[in-house]
Amino acid sequence: MKAAYITRTGPPEAIQYGDLPDPVPKAGECLIRVKAADVNPIDVYWRAGMVPAPMTFPFILGRDLAGVVTECGEGVRHFQVGDRVWCSNLGFQGRQGGFAELCAVHEDWLHPIPATVKEEDIVASSLTGITAHLGLVGRGKLQSGETLFVNGGSGGVGSCVVQMGKLLGARVITTAGSDAKAELCRQLGADLAINYRTQDVDAAIREFAPDGVNVWWETLREPNFERTVSLLALRGRMVVMAGRDAKPVFPVGPFYVKDCALHGFAMFNATAEDQRPAGDAINRWMAAGLFKARIDRVLPLSEAAQAHRLQEESTIGKTGAISGKIVLKP
Repeated sequence: MKAAYITRTGPPEAIQYGDLPDPVPKAGECLIRVKAADVNPIDVYWRAGMVPAPMTFPFILGRDLAGVVTECGEGVRHFQVGDRVWCSNLGFQGRQGGFAELCAVHEDWLHPIPATVKEEDIVASSLTGITAHLGLVGRGKLQSGETLFVNGGSGGVGSCVVQMGKLLGARVITTAGSDAKAELCRQLGADLAINYRTQDVDAAIREFAPDGVNVWWETLREPNFERTVSLLALRGRMVVMAGRDAKPVFPVGPFYVKDCALHGFAMFNATAEDQRPAGDAINRWMAAGLFKARIDRVLPLSEAAQAHRLQEESTIGKTGAISGKIVLKP
């Protein structure tokens, strides 16, 4: 089979595209003919060696895939040959990634693809969608009628948080770096989209939510806790999912006297069981046309190195080179 893989960590040029042996499904696994995969910021950190991660080389990149079951290993109960499926959290804990024509995946990690949903759309919404659901429902406990703030509502995770926040009944505030991106956030459902380059974000938040924000979703790698706590409501919750090396000042007094809570989580720690409710919700909402993918471009798998280069420039270089997910097709 053809695959995009690395034999060492390094720059995008370390990615090779070539032939590797076809995987053979073990007990409980399904062999998937991959129809679409996507690129995530975590892929950049893994490939570049910025995050220590055990890998068996050659290591196939990619966290997510969507495709068709072509073979079932012994004991598979929930899927059969011909089923369209998707999954996330590949390339971790001994699992190879989805940047290949074929991938063997344990059925516990698989979700069916609704009949009306395209492979490109579901794969572009997989890791980001599961992350958003885990944070909003599992950690933030967002309730209908509450106010949600999302830092960066046009990004991969941010756009999913905005959409899910509305689907869960929240009043959603978000920020964006241009009027065009702010308009996109409004199209995704944001009640208030603030251009942080031209508007006073804190003043706009206070005017919209004078009693404070109930759930604050932080996407910045260097969160300003002093500012955030001042904008939280009584018993407000803050969710953080970025900033491995960040060591910001934390205002303990103002935080605890408001009965606030801080939740940190990494999506890749989620078990298949943890992810199941998120996958079910994503399927339900996408089938109904209520949850939409944001795709920047679709490239052939053979251009995986270029896709990683674009993702790295956007994520680490902060160039804004992409707006939405890059989808790769074998």
